[in-house]
Amino acid sequence: MIDSLGAFVPESEVNIAGAENGPLRGVTFAVKDIYDIAGHVTGCGNPDWARSHLPATTTAPVVQRLLDAGGYLVGKTITDELAYSLNGQNHHYGTPSNCNAPGRIPGGSSSGSASAVAGGLVDTALGSDTGGSIRTPGSYCGLFGLRPTHDRIPLEGIMPLAPSFDTIGWFARDAEMLRRVGEVLFEATAEGSVAPTRLLIAQDAFALADDAVQTALEPFVRLLEARLTAGETVVAGEPGGGLEEWMWRFRKIQAREIWSIHGEWIETHKPKFGAEIAERFAWAQTVDPQEAADASQARLGFTQRIEAMIPDGTLLCLPSAPGIAPMASASAESLREHRGSVLSLNAIAGLSGLPQITMPLATVAGCPVGLSLIGSRNSDMALLAFAESFTGKAGNGDSDPWIFKTGF
Repeated sequence: MIDSLGAFVPESEVNIAGAENGPLRGVTFAVKDIYDIAGHVTGCGNPDWARSHLPATTTAPVVQRLLDAGGYLVGKTITDELAYSLNGQNHHYGTPSNCNAPGRIPGGSSSGSASAVAGGLVDTALGSDTGGSIRTPGSYCGLFGLRPTHDRIPLEGIMPLAPSFDTIGWFARDAEMLRRVGEVLFEATAEGSVAPTRLLIAQDAFALADDAVQTALEPFVRLLEARLTAGETVVAGEPGGGLEEWMWRFRKIQAREIWSIHGEWIETHKPKFGAEIAERFAWAQTVDPQEAADASQARLGFTQRIEAMIPDGTLLCLPSAPGIAPMASASAESLREHRGSVLSLNAIAGLSGLPQITMPLATVAGCPVGLSLIGSRNSDMALLAFAESFTGKAGNGDSDPWIFKTGF
């Protein structure tokens, strides 16, 4: 396969045919380079990491599930260094192309996976989501993506970042493929699950989005209301100081977990990081353990409140990102400011551990804009089924005229 997008890890030949029969027979997929593939080094986006680790002896169970279902693995995709970024710009391997927003970043850290799916190089791809690494590139690149319920899918054979937030995730160009992969990974269908009937609209989350994004997404919120109920406006980030304050609690917990896992390796091997990533790890080392502990305690109350807000059959609606993908040439300072708004949106599902799906429904200035739905704990398959129904064919078999089609 010719990698015309710079999405795949250079000089990493991974090509594995799946089972002869299965629900994903004929489906091609790629995996983010934090997943173990037997016989290959898991490089995690950094050459020093790759040099200091031996090839994996076993394949990550979730990858094996896709292979056993008939999927065809065609390569490992670029990730931000140790998956600690939302930009998708790798200092060592380059920035995978965002074919649906040329000249703009793909989003990270699952940048290569998003690029490969958006560009049609594969049908689906595994990424991961700790602080938004499925939801953000899904919005920037015009893809469907799911961050599952935390701890719903095993993480064996995958590089940890911040375990109390880490999940796998995957992309697809349409909701049907996203659901088909989900049935394999969850080993379940939506049969017997509670179908959504009630809609909540996260007012404070929409307030974080650019005016143009709010305008572009509004018609689809109205369509959700027509499908479910008239949306009840709620404030997700209060009490507790608002979404920005919850974002900082998220970041402090995440940083302490990251340093506890990777700090020793960093101090021993003194790896060369890109400037953004080096700055982030340096900051993680300085986070006060007591502040992180206090944030973890506050998180318990936040989770209880959000879970009570989103019982079975209820969906919380919010933008997937505050704006379109920033330009690849944007300054470090502007990217840092943008990242704060992105993380504030992503902190809702991140802190609570609830599943969130992003759907590529609109465009602004010719670039994709995603709309997200957060469901109740373990409602993943119902969320996938609803997204497929909402963006696919109506119950009478006729295609709705408003349906967004990928490929700008």
